[in-house]
Amino acid sequence: MITISDKGAQKVHEFLAAQDADVSLAGLRVGVRGGGCSGFQYQLAFDEQRDNDVVIEDHGLKLLVDNESLPFVRGSVIDYEESLQGAGFKVSNPNVVAACGCGASFRVAEEGQVSAVWVCGVRWRARCCS
Repeated sequence: MITISDKGAQKVHEFLAAQDADVSLAGLRVGVRGGGCSGFQYQLAFDEQRDNDVVIEDHGLKLLVDNESLPFVRGSVIDYEESLQGAGFKVSNPNVVAACGCGASFRVAEEGQVSAVWVCGVRWRARCCS
């Protein structure tokens, strides 16, 4: 299961409303792809549901996760943070065993299980390892 914080959900609702998106069809896509200093990077995008997605509903939103990414983000909490360094979504992932200094990329214990994972839409919070 993946969850989203109150503030994260509020920001997703704001972004979807600004795009005139239908919340019954659109949601926040959560996935991973290979890359960065530590091996994987998060991919967050506003998207519509696809056939192979696992759909998790939380705070009146759809969290869309492709089957390949699910083992690597299971148990994660998505939050939205604002600081002097910027604002963006942050993923707190219990599966992470190592991360780069800026937190943009991560490694999990069973890294060999992931091959190529989807690349889709807008990338939020691009940082030093992109």
